Amino acid sequence: MVCDRCIRVVREELEKAGLEVLHAELGEVEISQDLDAGQLKEVDAALKDNGFELLGNKRTTLIESIKKLIIEEVQHLKGKKPAHMNFSDYLAATSGYEYSYISHLFSQETGMTLEQFLIAQRIEKVKEWLTYDELSVSEIAWKLGYSSTAHLSNQFKKVTGLTPVAYRSAQLKDRKPLDKVGGQGQKE
Repeated sequence: MVCDRCIRVVREELEKAGLEVLHAELGEVEISQDLDAGQLKEVDAALKDNGFELLGNKRTTLIESIKKLIIEEVQHLKGKKPAHMNFSDYLAATSGYEYSYISHLFSQETGMTLEQFLIAQRIEKVKEWLTYDELSVSEIAWKLGYSSTAHLSNQFKKVTGLTPVAYRSAQLKDRKPLDKVGGQGQKE
């Protein structure tokens, strides 16, 4: 689940299945009772019909929690990551695993590196702000923690083929839903 609408859809599907949802947030839901095999299968089918999947193993759960941390920091600007801390240290500290382990696991499970996923999320946020045309490129760079406007511009051009100013001028409508950011065919 990567947005409020996703959370609402999952909550509604679980409630339709007769389950009491105690808590729902990005990537996780807590219900009041244990599910038997039949209920689990029913919930899994309902979620798959809506583009979601149940996470069963610790590896997949860890990957989803890492994605959630990145999305919260980049897309929702939660601000939990200290400004002086880089993302690799933040992810390691928050997850409780060494960065080399989560980095390797993330690549193995998704087919892309953590850095590629982070860049994809940042570029999508840049596209959003450029589309709204309310912030300058330097303000966007600062808000997303880029070291400079030039760094943001170079990275943006490498990913999109356009500079941020050219993208804004072209008024493109090529933004992606958050669950599709990071490449097609990924386990998201």
